[in-house]
Amino acid sequence: MGSAGSSPLEGAHTHVGHRVDILRFATAGSVDDGKSTLIGRLLYDSKSIFEDQLEAVERTSQDRGEEYTNLALLTDGLRAEREQGITIDVAYRYFSTPKRKFIIADTPGHIQYTRNMVTGASTSDLAIILVDARKGLLEQSRRHAFLTTLLRVPHLVVAVNKMDLVDYDQEVFNRIHDEFTAFAAKLAVTDLTFIPISALNGDNVVERSVNMPWYDGSSLLHHLENVHIASDRNLIDVRFPVQYVIRPHKSTDPELHDYRGYAGQVAGGVLKTGDEVVHLPSGLTTTITGIDTMDGPVEQAFPPMSVTLRLADEIDISRGDMIARPNNQPKVAQDLQAMVCWLADDRVLSARTKLIIKHTTRTARAMVKDLHYRLDINSLHRDESAESLKLNEIGRVGLRVTQPLFVDDYSRNRLTGGFILIDEATNGTVGAGMIIDTK
Repeated sequence: MGSAGSSPLEGAHTHVGHRVDILRFATAGSVDDGKSTLIGRLLYDSKSIFEDQLEAVERTSQDRGEEYTNLALLTDGLRAEREQGITIDVAYRYFSTPKRKFIIADTPGHIQYTRNMVTGASTSDLAIILVDARKGLLEQSRRHAFLTTLLRVPHLVVAVNKMDLVDYDQEVFNRIHDEFTAFAAKLAVTDLTFIPISALNGDNVVERSVNMPWYDGSSLLHHLENVHIASDRNLIDVRFPVQYVIRPHKSTDPELHDYRGYAGQVAGGVLKTGDEVVHLPSGLTTTITGIDTMDGPVEQAFPPMSVTLRLADEIDISRGDMIARPNNQPKVAQDLQAMVCWLADDRVLSARTKLIIKHTTRTARAMVKDLHYRLDINSLHRDESAESLKLNEIGRVGLRVTQPLFVDDYSRNRLTGGFILIDEATNGTVGAGMIIDTK
């Protein structure tokens, strides 16, 4: 969302024409539902931890008198720091299998960490919601489900954990399955999968479990490796926010002396050499003469590749401008209707609040025109009498922006439909928003 939650692997590719298949997923759950153990189990069973890390965990487990290697210790260090308030960032972890690379956004479960979940889930392809089989569906589980659908995470996995503690009972799993399915019917869930697991024992995490013969689905890792994400990205609407203009002025190489390129990350559609494109805000059309990457020229580019475009005509293009198709352009808007999650603990959002908005690569000043309602993310009730949003609260807001933005609805494109709000005085991020209309 804007620049929130970006990762060093975003847009990574190995060589020309071959992209590394990366699945970004967020984990969410309540306290003590086994999230750390699950992440530890994935890291351990995919051999993504070092020998000395494993030895340290085994040693600590023995010192604590535990009869097993406590894999939660692989991740609990960061979690403990976060819950003590030392840092409220999202912890990213990385592992890979022969099929795919994975980036885990490990988000805390407490309601006071809603902002962390928004940050972690906003760039995720999939979200895993852990539910403790003994406790069933909690208020937090519903909140996590709502946030993932609000953020348009395309794939949702409900991992019913601690099945070993309910004797791998199919009835317990079915009850949670039915209750969650009924709740999800109120939300815009596009792909919902249920997997019964025991993170502690490894049941259905990496390998299928012999303890649950009644379950005929895949293991969690098998699902993560095979879930289809290529079609989740918008390949219809060409959107290329210009991040940087490249022009080497002092090169002795005659070819480079006249080089002029426009660098950025493809936010939508497929760009090809020879395509006619339009520049916004000027409305002038031109043709793509070349697409350059760190590894050399390519014939086409698609999300989330980072490339430099060369164009046939000299147009006055600068950071924050947009390149699109002449017959398929984003909305040009200064009045926005958006769902905003407020992230600041030292101030509130209310009518007349002045802020800076960062949308793709464009930054402008903005003012809150009105707060339509505050949303109770547990009951989905709309409080139309609310006059402000406090930390971790979400509401529908009208914004007026000082210069036109090139936007799509968030439901159509998460990159051109999302933005962040910045405090003018401190330059800190205070809000994250999803555009739902331009009026």
